[in-house]
Amino acid sequence: MAITTFDDVEAEFEAFDDWDDRYRLIIQLGQALPAMDPALKTDANKVRGCASQVWLHPTREGEVLRFAADSDAAIVKGLVALVLMLANGQPPAAIHADAIKARLDGLGLSKHLSSNRTQGLASMIGRIDALAREQAGEAA
Repeated sequence: MAITTFDDVEAEFEAFDDWDDRYRLIIQLGQALPAMDPALKTDANKVRGCASQVWLHPTREGEVLRFAADSDAAIVKGLVALVLMLANGQPPAAIHADAIKARLDGLGLSKHLSSNRTQGLASMIGRIDALAREQAGEAA
């Protein structure tokens, strides 16, 4: 089964018996992220609050946002891919940190990630939320 949506991820997570398989899936999702242009890996695009290096760059395509992203850590890059499944292709006004967090919480990640990764994930979600609000014309 090709995993292209967050619903697909949820179904796969339910089908797996242990977290090793789930971690492998998260890493595979990160490996499948499109390569980020190295020119976009700037300080301005860096996500603060992550132990690993993470970059996010928004692009407006008509009414929706698309994000280029990368990380120097395999599992973190997979977490970025999960977040992007929920944010990419959405109008800025439809992207909300609470909604993203709620969907991710449904996977049980918070119980199985280190505190550093949990904090980094929260920072990624917060940054996407802030970028969406900026694009929507609201004060970030």
